[in-house]
Amino acid sequence: MLHNEAVPSPLFDNSYARLPEVFHAHAVPSSAPKPELVRLNAALCDFLGLDRAWLESPDGLAMLSGSRMPPGAEPIAMAYAGHQFGGWVPQLGDGRAALIGEVIGRDERRYDLHLKGSGRTRFSRGGDGKAVLGAVLREYVVSEAMAARGVPTTRALAAVTTNEPVQRDQMEPGAVLTRVAQSHVRVGTFQYLAQRGNASDVQRLADYVLERHYPDAAQEDAPYRALFSEIAKRQADLVAHWMALGFIHGVMNTDNMQVVGETIDYGPCAFMDVFHSMRRFCSIDRGGRSAWGNQPTIAAWNLSRLAEALLPLLGADEAAGIAWARAALDQFEARFHEQFTRRFNAKLGRQGSVDDDDFLGATFAALTEGQVDFTLFFRHLTQVASGESEAELKALFARPALADEWLSRWRRCLDAEGGSDAERVTNMRAENPIFVPRNHRVEQAIAAARADEYAPFHRLVDVLASPFDEQAQHADLEHAPAEHEVVTATFCGT
Repeated sequence: MLHNEAVPSPLFDNSYARLPEVFHAHAVPSSAPKPELVRLNAALCDFLGLDRAWLESPDGLAMLSGSRMPPGAEPIAMAYAGHQFGGWVPQLGDGRAALIGEVIGRDERRYDLHLKGSGRTRFSRGGDGKAVLGAVLREYVVSEAMAARGVPTTRALAAVTTNEPVQRDQMEPGAVLTRVAQSHVRVGTFQYLAQRGNASDVQRLADYVLERHYPDAAQEDAPYRALFSEIAKRQADLVAHWMALGFIHGVMNTDNMQVVGETIDYGPCAFMDVFHSMRRFCSIDRGGRSAWGNQPTIAAWNLSRLAEALLPLLGADEAAGIAWARAALDQFEARFHEQFTRRFNAKLGRQGSVDDDDFLGATFAALTEGQVDFTLFFRHLTQVASGESEAELKALFARPALADEWLSRWRRCLDAEGGSDAERVTNMRAENPIFVPRNHRVEQAIAAARADEYAPFHRLVDVLASPFDEQAQHADLEHAPAEHEVVTATFCGT
């Protein structure tokens, strides 16, 4: 059993490595020529009981770069399959990553330490297994920003440059991200085992997930049904939270949907600037499958694939399992709608859980027609609710009369429901961040880092750690992009 005290080097366990070999493959991370630490997440180190001084030492840096593993580390590449943009790929797996072990956090939960960009594995499929600096910094910035907003997410423990050039469209600096997650088990992990036709492997994985992540569900009379229901509930809550922040994941494939409800795999993700329900950024998502407004539909589709993999465990026979799964998916839809409505009511200053699709629909229509910046709209609406001028809010609309029409309807809604103005403003401030990882700011930080200038990256991480706080000295990071700064496509870095 691991302990919480800080130690010279991490004391690893790796419960996943004790599962049969079909679940994973041994991995040997590549040696980095000259690793250098870009940033270490001090607060996360402390939470995990890790010694910051050791991690910053040559031995610690060797681990974070994949060059040399400390005693107890047992690097493995996890096996999984997946539907990628709806197309079935029977074997994916960790092609550029290694799970090096698990540590126990201050909350007594197990956390995976996972190296992204650590070299080729059995699942690399011809790839080089490397990560580029831009992708590593993007994930560090966005995942930590999501954590600061209370969104369940994987975390970034460290970013390290390898001083090894990596070939993509052009030569780019290589890097490794140390990712922390409660789990790296995905929907695609269950799919991989199910397609092999061995129901006992699926059950063994389900039992592992129940024991490690859902112990209460494990005590239910129908534990596998309880497991599916809990996964579906967490996904409904997660996607509603994404959408309330204007976040677009970009690659909602089944291999990118984790079973404990954390956001995972920040590749071509983005936060909306100007609102549109079909806004997308992923360069390979030409059909808009993972657009902002499609995300709940894709989450439900992914859950259907999970239900298919779990089907032998969900009922006495196939017909009973299918009937139960359909009912459970209806519950997902209801849960998502409830959470989506609750969050947007709070963003708009509405009290309780008022279900008014007409007003929400009118709001989204006004934002679309007015070509309004999503984050600034709710930022300035919070200021209006606090008694400040409407001028900045109105200035966001391409047609000022549209702003007047919407504001009049909004005020009528608030007057009709009554309630405390102070409570209203408190709720709005808790749901409407001042700072988000603007796409153009992330790209600027990456461009500077490629020129060996990391100050913009560090500034962005530091400011985004307090997203709801006024930070006048960093007010420029609130601004929407100028026309020449607009980012229209984002990339995964593979």
